[in-house]
Amino acid sequence: MTTTSPARTGSPAGTPLDEGAGPTTGVRLRGVSKRFSSAGAPVLEGIDLDIAQGEFVCLLGASGCGKSTLLNIVAGLERPTTGDVEVAGGGAALMFQESALFPWLTASRNIELALKFRGVPRAERRERAAELLSLVRLDGSGDKRVHELSGGMRQRVALARSLAQERDVLLMDEPFAALDAITRDLLHDELERVWEQTGRTIVFITHNVREAVRLGQRVLLMSSRPGRIVREWDVDVYGANEQRSIEAAAASRLATEITNDLREEIRRHAV
Repeated sequence: MTTTSPARTGSPAGTPLDEGAGPTTGVRLRGVSKRFSSAGAPVLEGIDLDIAQGEFVCLLGASGCGKSTLLNIVAGLERPTTGDVEVAGGGAALMFQESALFPWLTASRNIELALKFRGVPRAERRERAAELLSLVRLDGSGDKRVHELSGGMRQRVALARSLAQERDVLLMDEPFAALDAITRDLLHDELERVWEQTGRTIVFITHNVREAVRLGQRVLLMSSRPGRIVREWDVDVYGANEQRSIEAAAASRLATEITNDLREEIRRHAV
């Protein structure tokens, strides 16, 4: 059994993994709990989780179960009330549902700003921004302003800006939820390609079970009140050379199984 300790005596979010954690660990949580007030009910309770370096993990759960709070703790935006959080490379980049681009800047300048905060010399920023835009297949769009970009293009710029932070871990909070189905499918392909090329560890929040099975190597289900990880699935339904597709029979069966468990979890905590 893991013993929890107050956050003030435990490791803060973003602490680099020590040598004992091994070089293949991307994120490690031990006994993580969160209350927003001493008298309030716990939002998260007793979460233990290991995510391998380079792994793609999807997180599912009912609205309000604490998924975003958990992501914010890993990102270092919130401190756990108890428990320890360790992140490879000393921190994580966070991508939200909204692109949150600065509308008065071009696509390239939005990325260059992230590079500036990282300390990249000014002479190198333009070229590096162009490389990142090329990675997300937006060559030639660097001089476009936000209002000239489609929703899918904005999210690609937001992804490039997250990658500009050069963090080993990328946290994604429902980044495609507001997009239409076809654009979302296209971005699934793009994100998978970028993940394979960069080797990032990705933790991806979604309400869409089919999206989770399409993208994740592992799917985690969270309960509500308080948030705990109650079940997980390895997405081993695709062959070694098979293109990932939710239309695959085995993937569809797994999505149905996960959906049934998610519905049961929601019913269990319904008021």
